[in-house]
Amino acid sequence: MRLIVLDTETTGLEVSQGHRIIEVGCVELVNRRLTGNHFHRYINPERDIDQGAIEVHGITPEFLADKPVFAQIAADFLEFVRGAELIIHNAPFDIGFLDAELRRLDEQHPGLEQLCTVTDTLVMARKRHPGQRNNLDALCGRYTVDNSQRDLHGALLDAEILADVYLAMTGGQTTFQLADRGPGEEGGGKREGIQRLPADRKPLPVIVASADELAAHEAQLQAIERSSGGRALWREVFPS
Repeated sequence: MRLIVLDTETTGLEVSQGHRIIEVGCVELVNRRLTGNHFHRYINPERDIDQGAIEVHGITPEFLADKPVFAQIAADFLEFVRGAELIIHNAPFDIGFLDAELRRLDEQHPGLEQLCTVTDTLVMARKRHPGQRNNLDALCGRYTVDNSQRDLHGALLDAEILADVYLAMTGGQTTFQLADRGPGEEGGGKREGIQRLPADRKPLPVIVASADELAAHEAQLQAIERSSGGRALWREVFPS
């Protein structure tokens, strides 16, 4: 299975107001392991950038002045992602901006969801952690993913971090390092992933609840049932 973890940065929040993409970052996973292949481009949006957006990602019009426009990178981008499963945090945002860019070039373009499947990790996180904060920083804390380099948002860095988070959320392989990049390459150098426990680690002790603790637990479940109209989730998941 080929997965592409993707993120973008933009000139503002609303694609309907003509805001444009200014950075695309993608990292490739095959069989749930980073391959070292990535796609990263800065893009001249040919328009101003909202000051609020600059405060988030730090990318200025001056920095983008000599960068390619989207039309110049579109073919390479589509070749990189075609046929893959895209892993995106808050996918409607990024897909909406990417589709808008593609349809500026071709009004008949079918959109990315016709070329790839899309998995939204924000939807996944909300199902797993209802009522909690589920932005990328919150998930890094929850899954012990190192985001110490993330002073500002950046498409490639955020894609790399999201790859860690996705693997942790889906319970698969949880140790990897990003391939080294030279000092002249965009996106930084090596970053540690989540570390697997050592193979020789002693098993944890099993502590059995006492009779008093079991009685207190049962009393608590009965109180929950009374207050919830007869539905205690614990009993549904772990029926006695």
